[in-house]
Amino acid sequence: MHNNCIVTTDQMNQTITLPQFPQRIISLVPSQTELLHYWGLDDRVVGITKFCIHPNEWYRNKPRIGGTKTLNFEKIMALQPDLIIGNKEENTQAEIELLQKDYPVWMSDLYTLDDVWDMFSRLGKLLQVEKQATALTSNLKQLFSQLKKPLQAPKVAYFIWQKPYMVAGSNTFIDHILQQAGFENVFATQQRYPSCSIEEIQAARPDYILLSSEPYPFKDKHIQHFQSICPNAVIEIVDGELFSWYGSRLLHTVDYIQILHQKMNVIFDQ
Repeated sequence: MHNNCIVTTDQMNQTITLPQFPQRIISLVPSQTELLHYWGLDDRVVGITKFCIHPNEWYRNKPRIGGTKTLNFEKIMALQPDLIIGNKEENTQAEIELLQKDYPVWMSDLYTLDDVWDMFSRLGKLLQVEKQATALTSNLKQLFSQLKKPLQAPKVAYFIWQKPYMVAGSNTFIDHILQQAGFENVFATQQRYPSCSIEEIQAARPDYILLSSEPYPFKDKHIQHFQSICPNAVIEIVDGELFSWYGSRLLHTVDYIQILHQKMNVIFDQ
């Protein structure tokens, strides 16, 4: 702080100056919205997106300011936020730059669990919930330390989209969680979210095809189609929130992965 102002840095190394601790926050990212609720910031969050479905009472009752990539600037202006919290991947650069002309915007940029701990620490200070932030970090570190690595890593392809087929490659938070689970991502040679052909999927020879429930809503009806592409692979619909949300939802991720391990009959080094 200097001159009674609060000066902070976000995960994109942008300096943000606020006249006081934020009291009217808009969250542009579903997982971060849920995190703010977990930290008990109910009264201070004045706006969320139409994709911020957790917690349900916020989704029902808080003003929605459009989608993560289709923000409604009039609605944002009407809410008079003193801080907007976004994410490099979820929000568009053009919309964020427009917001930055009028509001302090704090951006997260995450690829690993260490990045998540860093976000918790920085936001915890800025939002005056350091105790809650520290407790959540130590709780999650404890949980993830319980994850055992399989003796032989199951080879997986993690699909996020259908037309075109798109998978999670390396340099993504999803890939990092797959690594934590002891899986080998057969598309880790490609960066970010590559699209791939049927031939490429077959050539990658995954043991398991994981169809994420989001952003594309894969359902049981899609299993047969992927089975026809890779007859020897086991196809699983997985909860995308537990692989890609980087807030308090991670509290459920380790249990979920352990259940997946059981389904896959993976063998651990005793």
